[in-house]
Amino acid sequence: MTPMAKYRDDAAALGRLVEADRVHRDVYTDPEVFQLEMERLWSRTWIYVGHASQVPNAGDFVTLAIAAKPVIMVRQTDGTIRVLMNRCAHKGTKVVSDLAGNAGKTFRCPYHAWTYRTDGTLINIPLKEGYDGTALKRDNLRLAPVRNVETYRGFVFARLSEEGIGFRDYFGDSLSSIDNLADRSPEGELELTGGCLRFLHNCNWKLFVENLNDTMHPMIVHASSAGIAKKLWEGQPADRPKPVAIEQIAPFASDYKFFDDMGVRVYAHGHGFSGVNFSIHSSYSSVPEYEAAMKRAYGDERARKILGTVRHNTVYYPSLTIKGAIQSIRVARPLAADKTLLESYTFRLKGAPDVLLERTVTYNRLINSPMSVVGHDDLHCYRAIQEGLAAHGNEWVNLQRNFDPAETGATELTANGTSDISMRNQFRAWREFMAAQ
Repeated sequence: MTPMAKYRDDAAALGRLVEADRVHRDVYTDPEVFQLEMERLWSRTWIYVGHASQVPNAGDFVTLAIAAKPVIMVRQTDGTIRVLMNRCAHKGTKVVSDLAGNAGKTFRCPYHAWTYRTDGTLINIPLKEGYDGTALKRDNLRLAPVRNVETYRGFVFARLSEEGIGFRDYFGDSLSSIDNLADRSPEGELELTGGCLRFLHNCNWKLFVENLNDTMHPMIVHASSAGIAKKLWEGQPADRPKPVAIEQIAPFASDYKFFDDMGVRVYAHGHGFSGVNFSIHSSYSSVPEYEAAMKRAYGDERARKILGTVRHNTVYYPSLTIKGAIQSIRVARPLAADKTLLESYTFRLKGAPDVLLERTVTYNRLINSPMSVVGHDDLHCYRAIQEGLAAHGNEWVNLQRNFDPAETGATELTANGTSDISMRNQFRAWREFMAAQ
Protein backbone atom coordinates (compact mmCIF):
# COMPACT_ATOMS: atom_id res chain seq x y z
CA MET A 1 0.00 0.00 0.00
CA THR A 2 1.33 3.41 -0.96
CA PRO A 3 1.62 5.67 2.11
CA MET A 4 -0.55 8.79 2.11
CA ALA A 5 1.30 11.93 1.03
CA LYS A 6 1.85 14.12 4.06
CA TYR A 7 3.48 17.14 2.47
CA ARG A 8 3.34 16.91 -1.33
CA ASP A 9 -0.22 18.16 -1.63
CA ASP A 10 -0.22 20.34 1.47
CA ALA A 11 1.92 23.41 0.93
CA ALA A 12 0.96 24.82 4.32
CA ALA A 13 2.13 21.68 6.13
CA LEU A 14 5.43 21.75 4.25
CA GLY A 15 5.92 25.42 5.04
CA ARG A 16 5.24 24.87 8.73
CA LEU A 17 8.33 22.65 8.96
CA VAL A 18 10.55 25.74 8.96
CA GLU A 19 10.11 28.66 11.33
CA ALA A 20 12.33 31.70 11.70
CA ASP A 21 14.43 30.21 14.50
CA ARG A 22 13.72 26.47 14.51
CA VAL A 23 12.94 23.58 12.16
CA HIS A 24 10.88 20.43 12.50
CA ARG A 25 12.79 17.15 12.63
CA ASP A 26 10.96 15.88 9.53
CA VAL A 27 13.22 18.07 7.36
CA TYR A 28 16.02 15.61 8.22
CA THR A 29 14.16 12.31 8.55
CA ASP A 30 11.08 12.15 6.32
CA PRO A 31 11.56 10.28 2.99
CA GLU A 32 8.77 12.28 1.35
CA VAL A 33 10.46 15.56 2.28
CA PHE A 34 13.71 14.21 0.83
CA GLN A 35 11.97 13.34 -2.45
CA LEU A 36 10.43 16.81 -2.62
CA GLU A 37 13.89 18.30 -2.02
CA MET A 38 15.22 16.44 -5.04
CA GLU A 39 12.30 17.56 -7.22
CA ARG A 40 12.27 21.17 -6.07
CA LEU A 41 15.29 22.48 -4.18
CA TRP A 42 17.96 20.39 -5.94
CA SER A 43 16.33 20.76 -9.37
CA ARG A 44 15.57 24.48 -9.18
CA THR A 45 18.93 25.67 -7.85
CA TRP A 46 22.42 25.70 -9.38
CA ILE A 47 24.22 22.49 -8.44
CA TYR A 48 27.97 21.94 -8.72
CA VAL A 49 28.71 19.45 -11.51
CA GLY A 50 32.50 19.38 -11.69
CA HIS A 51 35.58 21.35 -12.67
CA ALA A 52 36.60 22.04 -16.26
CA SER A 53 40.08 20.64 -15.58
CA GLN A 54 38.52 17.19 -15.08
CA VAL A 55 37.65 17.10 -18.79
CA PRO A 56 40.60 18.78 -20.56
CA ASN A 57 40.29 16.94 -23.89
CA ALA A 58 37.47 16.35 -26.37
CA GLY A 59 35.53 13.25 -25.33
CA ASP A 60 36.63 13.43 -21.67
CA PHE A 61 33.72 12.88 -19.30
CA VAL A 62 32.74 12.46 -15.67
CA THR A 63 29.47 11.02 -14.39
CA LEU A 64 27.52 12.01 -11.30
CA ALA A 65 23.98 12.50 -10.02
CA ILE A 66 22.09 15.77 -9.66
CA ALA A 67 18.83 15.59 -7.71
CA ALA A 68 19.09 11.78 -7.87
CA LYS A 69 19.24 11.91 -11.67
CA PRO A 70 22.32 10.50 -13.48
CA VAL A 71 24.14 12.95 -15.74
CA ILE A 72 27.32 13.16 -17.82
CA MET A 73 29.63 16.18 -18.01
CA VAL A 74 31.55 15.92 -21.30
CA ARG A 75 34.00 18.08 -23.25
CA GLN A 76 32.99 18.75 -26.86
CA THR A 77 35.19 18.97 -29.96
CA ASP A 78 34.65 22.75 -30.02
CA GLY A 79 36.02 23.04 -26.48
CA THR A 80 32.68 23.66 -24.77
CA ILE A 81 31.35 21.55 -21.90
CA ARG A 82 27.91 19.97 -22.02
CA VAL A 83 25.86 18.19 -19.38
CA LEU A 84 23.64 15.36 -20.64
CA MET A 85 21.18 13.03 -18.98
CA ASN A 86 22.81 9.61 -18.62
CA ARG A 87 19.81 7.73 -20.02
CA CYS A 88 19.47 5.93 -23.34
CA ALA A 89 16.44 7.06 -25.35
CA HIS A 90 15.58 3.41 -26.03
CA LYS A 91 15.13 1.40 -22.82
CA GLY A 92 16.43 3.93 -20.34
CA THR A 93 19.77 2.26 -19.66
CA LYS A 94 22.58 4.37 -18.23
CA VAL A 95 24.80 4.88 -21.24
CA VAL A 96 27.95 5.45 -19.17
CA SER A 97 28.79 3.53 -16.01
CA ASP A 98 32.39 4.63 -15.47
CA LEU A 99 32.99 7.54 -13.11
CA ALA A 100 35.34 9.16 -15.62
CA GLY A 101 37.10 8.46 -18.89
CA ASN A 102 37.29 9.40 -22.55
CA ALA A 103 34.46 8.42 -24.88
CA GLY A 104 36.24 9.32 -28.09
CA LYS A 105 33.59 10.68 -30.44
CA THR A 106 30.59 8.62 -29.32
CA PHE A 107 28.67 7.11 -26.43
CA ARG A 108 27.27 3.63 -27.05
CA CYS A 109 24.54 2.11 -24.90
CA PRO A 110 25.81 -1.13 -23.32
CA TYR A 111 22.40 -2.81 -23.68
CA HIS A 112 21.33 -2.50 -27.36
CA ALA A 113 24.21 -0.44 -28.82
CA TRP A 114 22.23 2.67 -29.67
CA THR A 115 25.01 5.17 -30.36
CA TYR A 116 25.19 8.90 -29.75
CA ARG A 117 27.63 11.72 -30.47
CA THR A 118 29.10 13.37 -27.40
CA ASP A 119 26.65 16.26 -27.91
CA GLY A 120 23.84 13.74 -27.33
CA THR A 121 22.53 13.38 -30.89
CA LEU A 122 21.60 9.85 -31.98
CA ILE A 123 23.67 8.47 -34.89
CA ASN A 124 22.96 4.73 -34.98
CA ILE A 125 20.18 2.25 -34.18
CA PRO A 126 21.07 -1.40 -34.87
CA LEU A 127 18.66 -2.99 -37.39
CA LYS A 128 16.85 0.31 -37.66
CA GLU A 129 14.61 -1.06 -40.43
CA GLY A 130 12.78 -2.96 -37.70
CA TYR A 131 11.17 0.35 -36.74
CA ASP A 132 9.93 1.13 -40.28
CA GLY A 133 6.25 1.94 -40.24
CA THR A 134 6.19 2.44 -36.44
CA ALA A 135 5.65 5.60 -34.43
CA LEU A 136 9.38 5.94 -33.71
CA LYS A 137 10.53 9.45 -34.57
CA ARG A 138 14.29 9.44 -34.68
CA ASP A 139 14.63 13.22 -34.65
CA ASN A 140 13.23 13.25 -31.10
CA LEU A 141 15.65 10.63 -29.79
CA ARG A 142 18.86 11.79 -28.09
CA LEU A 143 20.63 11.98 -24.76
CA ALA A 144 18.58 14.78 -23.25
CA PRO A 145 20.63 17.93 -22.61
CA VAL A 146 20.67 19.90 -19.40
CA ARG A 147 20.09 23.30 -20.97
CA ASN A 148 21.09 25.52 -18.08
CA VAL A 149 24.84 25.12 -17.59
CA GLU A 150 27.31 27.79 -16.49
CA THR A 151 31.09 27.67 -16.05
CA TYR A 152 32.59 30.17 -13.62
CA ARG A 153 36.39 30.27 -13.16
CA GLY A 154 36.41 26.61 -14.20
CA PHE A 155 33.59 25.55 -11.83
CA VAL A 156 30.70 24.00 -13.76
CA PHE A 157 27.16 24.38 -12.40
CA ALA A 158 23.84 23.17 -13.77
CA ARG A 159 20.17 23.87 -13.07
CA LEU A 160 17.93 20.97 -14.07
CA SER A 161 14.74 23.00 -14.14
CA GLU A 162 14.05 24.63 -17.49
CA GLU A 163 12.90 27.80 -15.75
CA GLY A 164 14.18 29.45 -12.63
CA ILE A 165 16.63 31.88 -11.10
CA GLY A 166 19.64 32.93 -13.17
CA PHE A 167 23.18 31.94 -12.24
CA ARG A 168 24.41 35.42 -11.23
CA ASP A 169 21.21 36.24 -9.38
CA TYR A 170 21.46 32.99 -7.46
CA PHE A 171 25.07 33.31 -6.29
CA GLY A 172 25.60 37.07 -6.26
CA ASP A 173 28.62 38.32 -4.34
CA SER A 174 29.22 34.91 -2.77
CA LEU A 175 31.21 34.11 -5.94
CA SER A 176 34.03 36.13 -4.37
CA SER A 177 35.14 32.95 -2.57
CA ILE A 178 35.61 31.14 -5.88
CA ASP A 179 37.43 34.21 -7.20
CA ASN A 180 39.79 34.14 -4.23
CA LEU A 181 40.47 30.43 -4.70
CA ALA A 182 41.30 30.86 -8.39
CA ASP A 183 43.28 34.06 -7.81
CA ARG A 184 45.56 32.19 -5.42
CA SER A 185 47.16 30.78 -8.55
CA PRO A 186 49.82 33.14 -9.95
CA GLU A 187 48.27 32.30 -13.33
CA GLY A 188 44.67 32.71 -12.12
CA GLU A 189 43.80 29.09 -12.96
CA LEU A 190 43.16 25.89 -11.04
CA GLU A 191 43.69 22.27 -11.91
CA LEU A 192 41.86 19.55 -10.03
CA THR A 193 44.34 16.83 -9.17
CA GLY A 194 44.84 13.85 -6.90
CA GLY A 195 41.55 12.09 -7.59
CA CYS A 196 38.55 12.00 -5.27
CA LEU A 197 38.10 10.87 -1.67
CA ARG A 198 34.58 9.51 -1.17
CA PHE A 199 33.06 9.18 2.27
CA LEU A 200 29.58 7.72 2.93
CA HIS A 201 27.76 9.45 5.79
CA ASN A 202 24.72 7.89 7.45
CA CYS A 203 22.94 11.19 7.79
CA ASN A 204 20.82 13.73 5.97
CA TRP A 205 22.76 15.98 3.60
CA LYS A 206 21.77 19.11 5.52
CA LEU A 207 23.56 17.96 8.67
CA PHE A 208 26.87 18.05 6.81
CA VAL A 209 26.22 21.39 5.11
CA GLU A 210 25.09 23.06 8.35
CA ASN A 211 28.03 21.70 10.32
CA LEU A 212 30.59 23.44 8.12
CA ASN A 213 29.86 26.84 9.62
CA ASP A 214 28.76 25.62 13.05
CA THR A 215 31.63 26.90 15.16
CA MET A 216 30.16 25.89 18.51
CA HIS A 217 31.21 22.26 17.99
CA PRO A 218 34.94 22.10 17.09
CA MET A 219 36.48 22.41 20.55
CA ILE A 220 34.02 19.79 21.86
CA VAL A 221 33.72 17.32 19.00
CA HIS A 222 37.39 17.44 18.03
CA ALA A 223 38.84 17.27 21.55
CA SER A 224 39.93 13.68 20.92
CA SER A 225 41.84 14.59 17.75
CA ALA A 226 42.69 18.29 17.53
CA GLY A 227 42.77 18.58 21.32
CA ILE A 228 45.44 15.90 21.55
CA ALA A 229 47.41 17.46 18.69
CA LYS A 230 47.33 20.79 20.52
CA LYS A 231 48.56 19.20 23.77
CA LEU A 232 51.37 17.39 21.97
CA TRP A 233 52.77 20.75 20.86
CA GLU A 234 52.40 22.57 24.16
CA GLY A 235 55.67 23.82 25.59
CA GLN A 236 57.54 23.78 22.28
CA PRO A 237 59.76 26.80 21.51
CA ALA A 238 57.88 29.51 19.61
CA ASP A 239 60.46 29.52 16.82
CA ARG A 240 60.39 25.76 16.26
CA PRO A 241 58.70 24.90 12.92
CA LYS A 242 55.47 22.98 13.41
CA PRO A 243 54.96 19.66 11.66
CA VAL A 244 52.29 20.01 8.97
CA ALA A 245 49.90 17.68 10.82
CA ILE A 246 50.07 19.80 14.00
CA GLU A 247 49.70 23.01 12.00
CA GLN A 248 46.57 21.74 10.27
CA ILE A 249 44.83 19.74 13.02
CA ALA A 250 45.50 21.71 16.22
CA PRO A 251 43.52 24.88 15.30
CA PHE A 252 40.28 22.87 15.36
CA ALA A 253 40.67 22.85 19.15
CA SER A 254 40.65 26.66 19.41
CA ASP A 255 38.36 28.15 22.05
CA TYR A 256 34.91 29.73 21.73
CA LYS A 257 36.30 33.27 21.58
CA PHE A 258 38.50 32.38 18.61
CA PHE A 259 35.59 31.02 16.59
CA ASP A 260 33.22 33.80 17.68
CA ASP A 261 35.72 36.47 16.63
CA MET A 262 36.19 34.82 13.21
CA GLY A 263 32.82 36.19 12.11
CA VAL A 264 30.36 34.81 9.57
CA ARG A 265 28.74 36.34 6.49
CA VAL A 266 25.57 35.13 4.81
CA TYR A 267 24.08 35.91 1.41
CA ALA A 268 20.69 35.42 -0.21
CA HIS A 269 19.66 31.89 -1.28
CA GLY A 270 21.51 30.09 1.52
CA HIS A 271 25.15 30.86 0.68
CA GLY A 272 27.67 32.06 3.25
CA PHE A 273 31.09 31.68 4.83
CA SER A 274 32.80 31.79 8.19
CA GLY A 275 36.17 33.42 8.63
CA VAL A 276 35.38 37.05 7.88
CA ASN A 277 38.29 38.29 9.99
CA PHE A 278 40.59 35.25 10.19
CA SER A 279 40.29 31.47 10.36
CA ILE A 280 42.00 28.24 11.37
CA HIS A 281 44.10 28.64 8.21
CA SER A 282 45.49 32.07 9.14
CA SER A 283 48.63 30.90 10.92
CA TYR A 284 49.97 28.46 8.33
CA SER A 285 53.69 28.86 7.77
CA SER A 286 54.68 31.15 4.94
CA VAL A 287 56.09 29.92 1.63
CA PRO A 288 58.42 32.73 0.45
CA GLU A 289 58.83 31.31 -3.06
CA TYR A 290 55.05 31.25 -3.54
CA GLU A 291 54.53 34.71 -2.09
CA ALA A 292 57.17 36.10 -4.43
CA ALA A 293 55.43 34.49 -7.43
CA MET A 294 52.13 36.05 -6.35
CA LYS A 295 53.69 39.50 -6.04
CA ARG A 296 55.20 39.18 -9.50
CA ALA A 297 51.82 38.18 -10.91
CA TYR A 298 49.55 40.64 -9.09
CA GLY A 299 51.70 43.32 -7.52
CA ASP A 300 52.35 43.70 -3.79
CA GLU A 301 49.01 45.18 -2.72
CA ARG A 302 46.72 42.78 -4.58
CA ALA A 303 48.84 39.76 -3.66
CA ARG A 304 48.55 40.70 0.02
CA LYS A 305 44.78 41.05 -0.32
CA ILE A 306 44.38 37.68 -2.04
CA LEU A 307 46.57 35.81 0.44
CA GLY A 308 45.10 37.71 3.39
CA THR A 309 41.63 36.34 2.64
CA VAL A 310 41.58 33.06 4.58
CA ARG A 311 37.92 32.09 4.79
CA HIS A 312 37.15 28.96 6.77
CA ASN A 313 34.30 27.30 4.82
CA THR A 314 32.18 28.79 2.06
CA VAL A 315 28.86 27.05 1.41
CA TYR A 316 27.39 27.32 -2.07
CA TYR A 317 23.99 26.05 -1.08
CA PRO A 318 23.04 23.27 -1.34
CA SER A 319 25.83 21.21 -2.91
CA LEU A 320 29.33 22.75 -2.90
CA THR A 321 31.63 23.77 -0.05
CA ILE A 322 35.09 25.23 -0.57
CA LYS A 323 38.18 26.08 1.46
CA GLY A 324 40.04 28.61 -0.64
CA ALA A 325 42.99 29.02 1.72
CA ILE A 326 43.81 25.31 1.48
CA GLN A 327 42.52 24.72 -2.10
CA SER A 328 40.11 21.95 -1.17
CA ILE A 329 36.42 21.43 -1.92
CA ARG A 330 33.76 19.03 -0.69
CA VAL A 331 30.59 18.13 -2.55
CA ALA A 332 27.38 16.72 -1.07
CA ARG A 333 25.60 14.06 -3.16
CA PRO A 334 22.33 13.13 -1.37
CA LEU A 335 21.32 9.46 -1.66
CA ALA A 336 18.42 9.18 0.81
CA ALA A 337 16.96 11.02 3.78
CA ASP A 338 19.57 9.33 6.00
CA LYS A 339 22.42 8.75 3.57
CA THR A 340 24.82 11.20 1.88
CA LEU A 341 27.92 10.68 -0.22
CA LEU A 342 30.64 13.26 0.42
CA GLU A 343 33.29 13.84 -2.22
CA SER A 344 36.53 15.67 -1.44
CA TYR A 345 38.83 17.12 -4.11
CA THR A 346 42.09 19.06 -4.13
CA PHE A 347 43.37 21.70 -6.55
CA ARG A 348 46.80 22.57 -7.85
CA LEU A 349 47.42 26.28 -8.19
CA LYS A 350 48.92 26.74 -11.64
CA GLY A 351 52.24 28.52 -11.42
CA ALA A 352 52.65 27.82 -7.69
CA PRO A 353 55.46 25.70 -6.19
CA ASP A 354 54.69 22.04 -5.48
CA VAL A 355 54.83 22.57 -1.72
CA LEU A 356 51.38 24.21 -1.93
CA LEU A 357 49.87 21.10 -3.50
CA GLU A 358 51.65 18.91 -0.95
CA ARG A 359 50.09 20.93 1.86
CA THR A 360 46.66 20.70 0.26
CA VAL A 361 46.82 16.94 -0.27
CA THR A 362 48.02 16.46 3.31
CA TYR A 363 45.10 18.51 4.62
CA ASN A 364 42.57 16.57 2.59
CA ARG A 365 44.01 13.27 3.84
CA LEU A 366 44.18 14.39 7.48
CA ILE A 367 40.80 16.15 7.67
CA ASN A 368 38.47 14.99 4.87
CA SER A 369 39.37 11.42 3.95
CA PRO A 370 37.76 8.19 5.21
CA MET A 371 40.92 7.60 7.27
CA SER A 372 40.88 11.07 8.83
CA VAL A 373 41.29 11.35 12.60
CA VAL A 374 39.26 14.58 12.53
CA GLY A 375 36.51 13.65 10.08
CA HIS A 376 35.37 10.67 12.15
CA ASP A 377 34.55 13.03 15.02
CA ASP A 378 31.99 14.71 12.78
CA LEU A 379 30.85 11.40 11.32
CA HIS A 380 29.93 10.15 14.79
CA CYS A 381 27.93 13.30 15.53
CA TYR A 382 26.08 13.24 12.19
CA ARG A 383 25.01 9.65 12.83
CA ALA A 384 24.12 10.42 16.45
CA ILE A 385 21.90 13.33 15.36
CA GLN A 386 20.19 11.27 12.65
CA GLU A 387 19.46 8.47 15.10
CA GLY A 388 18.56 10.81 17.95
CA LEU A 389 15.95 12.64 15.89
CA ALA A 390 13.86 9.44 15.95
CA ALA A 391 13.32 9.85 19.71
CA HIS A 392 10.05 11.22 21.07
CA GLY A 393 9.73 14.25 23.28
CA ASN A 394 10.83 17.14 21.10
CA GLU A 395 9.73 17.64 17.50
CA TRP A 396 11.87 20.69 16.86
CA VAL A 397 15.54 21.47 16.23
CA ASN A 398 16.71 24.72 17.84
CA LEU A 399 18.43 27.38 15.70
CA GLN A 400 17.92 30.31 18.06
CA ARG A 401 21.50 31.26 18.95
CA ASN A 402 21.92 35.04 18.37
CA PHE A 403 18.60 35.22 16.53
CA ASP A 404 17.44 38.70 15.53
CA PRO A 405 14.03 38.95 13.78
CA ALA A 406 15.43 41.76 11.61
CA GLU A 407 17.74 39.31 9.83
CA THR A 408 14.85 37.61 8.02
CA GLY A 409 14.50 40.47 5.55
CA ALA A 410 18.20 41.01 4.83
CA THR A 411 20.01 39.73 1.73
CA GLU A 412 23.54 39.98 3.16
CA LEU A 413 24.64 40.09 6.78
CA THR A 414 27.82 39.79 8.84
CA ALA A 415 27.49 38.34 12.34
CA ASN A 416 29.55 36.86 15.14
CA GLY A 417 31.12 33.52 14.28
CA THR A 418 29.18 31.33 16.73
CA SER A 419 25.76 32.52 15.58
CA ASP A 420 23.26 30.05 14.09
CA ILE A 421 22.59 32.57 11.33
CA SER A 422 24.17 30.37 8.63
CA MET A 423 21.69 27.58 9.35
CA ARG A 424 18.72 29.92 9.56
CA ASN A 425 19.79 31.49 6.27
CA GLN A 426 19.96 28.07 4.62
CA PHE A 427 16.47 27.18 5.76
CA ARG A 428 15.10 30.46 4.44
CA ALA A 429 16.45 29.35 1.05
CA TRP A 430 14.99 25.89 1.65
CA ARG A 431 11.51 27.39 2.07
CA GLU A 432 12.03 29.63 -0.97
CA PHE A 433 12.73 26.77 -3.38
CA MET A 434 10.58 24.08 -1.77
CA ALA A 435 7.36 26.01 -2.41
CA ALA A 436 5.11 24.28 -4.94
CA GLN A 437 5.00 25.91 -8.38
